[in-house]
Amino acid sequence: MVDISIVVPLFNEEESLPELVAWIDRVMAQHTYSHEVIMVDDGSSDASWQVINRLRLTYPYVRGIKFQRNYGKSAALQVGFEVAQGQVVITMDADLQDSPDEIPALYQMITEQGFDLVSGWKKRRYDPLFSKRLPSKLFNATVRTVSGIKLHDMNCGLKAYRRQVVKSIEVYGEMHRYIPVIAKQAGFARIGEKAVQHQERKFGVTKFGLERFVNGFLDLFSVMFVSRFGKRPMHFFGVLGSLMFLLGAGSTIWLIVSKLHSQSHGVPFRPVADQPLFYIAVATVIIGVQLFLAGFLGELMARSASDRNRYLIEADTANNA
Repeated sequence: MVDISIVVPLFNEEESLPELVAWIDRVMAQHTYSHEVIMVDDGSSDASWQVINRLRLTYPYVRGIKFQRNYGKSAALQVGFEVAQGQVVITMDADLQDSPDEIPALYQMITEQGFDLVSGWKKRRYDPLFSKRLPSKLFNATVRTVSGIKLHDMNCGLKAYRRQVVKSIEVYGEMHRYIPVIAKQAGFARIGEKAVQHQERKFGVTKFGLERFVNGFLDLFSVMFVSRFGKRPMHFFGVLGSLMFLLGAGSTIWLIVSKLHSQSHGVPFRPVADQPLFYIAVATVIIGVQLFLAGFLGELMARSASDRNRYLIEADTANNA
């Protein structure tokens, strides 16, 4: 097992890779850490894979993994986490905007200060104001409010993890933005933050457009819902369905009782079926039943899931004598 595994997801970054690896090599040469660099090529269409193979001849600790097509950053990180052998796992982007000079300090925060996860904070950014910085501030403020994790830069690619964290969580879709949230929900609550240097992009162009913010908010709702109700869907759908059913049924009963009362006292009344509230109530009852059935089906699926009894154990003090 090595001290540090550096996981670098990349897509069309052939120009920056030699400089990045040389920079990492200089930093590691100044310390006594054993390390490996895992470069995950996310289906690049340029010569990134050829560059990685050439770098492996000069730097034996470099390992390359290539996807057949572009699957996204989350998939690249997940594969890197699965093969990483380090006690501490560092992730960083391949575009030279993350500084390898931050690695030793991040490593010490994990090993000496006891953090499970340390996220970088690009306190001073060189990205465009309106297309990146302002939307990022809004995004991070929303995530802080919803998740309760007080990080300034949730989506910073430069992060450090204790080994158990990356071996316990699963990153899929575009959930790499919410790794701190996923880690906290898995029981790794010691989450820290470090202000890090942010470099101007030297080569190429950004691979993410404005749609990432729309997708990001949708993914936030997904990760929060799955974490809270993934193993007990009836607690959400069943409660909501029951409330709607009772509201619709109560409204219908009130309409019928009101009609009978008016009829018995000779007061003019409207037929129940002529009132819009009746149809709203019926629709509410139907939706309530459907939500309840959705919760029931969700419970059946959750009970059949292979990981329904998967729990993370930090320590076991059983006496085997």
